[in-house]
Amino acid sequence: MSGVIVLPLYVTSGEPAGIGPDICLSLAKRVDERPVVVLGDQNLLEQRAQKLGIDIQFTEYTGQPESSSLNELYIEHVPLEATVIDGQLNPANAAYVLEQLRRSADYAMSGKSVGVATAPVQKSVINDAGILFSGHTEYYQEFAGVERVVMMLATKTLRVALATTHLPLRDVADAITKERLHQVIDILLHDLKTKFKITDPRVLVCGLNPHAGEDGYLGREEIETINPVLESYRAQGLKMSLSLPADTLFTPEHLKNADAVLAMYHDQGLPVLKSQGFGEAINITLGLPFIRTSVDHGTALSLAGTGLAKSSSLNVAVDLALSLAAS
Repeated sequence: MSGVIVLPLYVTSGEPAGIGPDICLSLAKRVDERPVVVLGDQNLLEQRAQKLGIDIQFTEYTGQPESSSLNELYIEHVPLEATVIDGQLNPANAAYVLEQLRRSADYAMSGKSVGVATAPVQKSVINDAGILFSGHTEYYQEFAGVERVVMMLATKTLRVALATTHLPLRDVADAITKERLHQVIDILLHDLKTKFKITDPRVLVCGLNPHAGEDGYLGREEIETINPVLESYRAQGLKMSLSLPADTLFTPEHLKNADAVLAMYHDQGLPVLKSQGFGEAINITLGLPFIRTSVDHGTALSLAGTGLAKSSSLNVAVDLALSLAAS
């Protein structure tokens, strides 16, 4: 790719008191044809590298077409607002975290990058700073101005998309409407075809209630809302199941013929996926006009600066983002 302008992939380093800076340092071990650029405070990253005994050359990214060298990390400096103590949250740095997200979204939307991979943030401390914040997914959705996005987590063998995301359990049933399901399924099918190059996706769908409602005895959402929507896709010849009991859907016999599973709520599908591949799973936001992948874990404050943080999920997230950008 020498001599050709190659758009970078940006990586946000996330909550500065957590393991985000630590795992971003692992990116220096990569040599990718497309530049991978970390958004974060360079002084913090240098201090964390010194503490962990890692020898890295930090290079300010200025639009170079070349890939970085081994043990070299491209950086775009985002200055901290306050001094960081490893493992101790400080609301004074909430604006610093949001500036990383703002830049990454702006670069992607303006065609200056192919997208973003994100290290974890701590939602609570951003809200403690008086800034209403519900998560990366919702932030990028609002920035991009799209009506609906879909959260999907994936391992090498399983993809699970969510009909609802960060809602209290008592609100889930009311949120599952025919309109929402149509929006979610349209996005899921579109991105499986366009981003993952699956020509004819096969999707299994979880029921909301135990035993998928058991013919109405355990709830009528499947009969009145979920299955009528699924029938409309099946009538078009699409490979979509009717609602299935979630306690048996995730068995190897069912999953061997599925390209993705659609779960009705966060803790219906994600515990299964994470039990299969925690640390190797990634989060993908479908429905955005750019690529966004993320780690499958939180800030792990107690591990910051200890050398015990595992960087595998971030590297898998970068791998997928680069793969999607190349396709």
